[in-house]
Amino acid sequence: MKLIPACAEDKDLISRLEADAGTNVNLCYQCGKCSAGCPAAFAMDYPPRQIIRLLQLGMVKPALQAESIWICATCETCSTRCPRGVDIASLMDALRREALRQGQTDKKVAAFNQAFLSCVKLFGRTYEAGILLQHNLKTGQPFKDAQYGLPMMKRGKVSVLPTRINNRDEIKKIFERAQELGGE
Repeated sequence: MKLIPACAEDKDLISRLEADAGTNVNLCYQCGKCSAGCPAAFAMDYPPRQIIRLLQLGMVKPALQAESIWICATCETCSTRCPRGVDIASLMDALRREALRQGQTDKKVAAFNQAFLSCVKLFGRTYEAGILLQHNLKTGQPFKDAQYGLPMMKRGKVSVLPTRINNRDEIKKIFERAQELGGE
């Protein structure tokens, strides 16, 4: 990989990501505590420390295209462990939003994101069967993983019908507020 200085556009984007996440990537001195504590690092193409390093080097495109930002569970372990106070979890969130905004993501990832949010908006919580059905229909694979449905229902792992939470109008207000702030 050849390193070239970041262009003004990439520098502006990094500044915007930092402002959105409320953190500064240049505070990181690459100790690796974030990656050592990350429960999902084993599945990532770039562990959290390397995502930060990509941004420090001005390599925005590889950071936005990394599978790691979608694997991150936003569990806050990395942010909690950081001795310099870099909020890596918020940065991963900001990277996901920017990747969606730029269309830098796989069609299946965007479909899952939309299915998840629409179920939470509708029921106030996740509804796994609904998410799966919406995702599979949007990605053109309606029967994908269908063989797992019945065994999971028999074991009580997935419900046929969604359950709704009380005070769903509070969830509606959250979505409305997010839209006012520029969310989708």
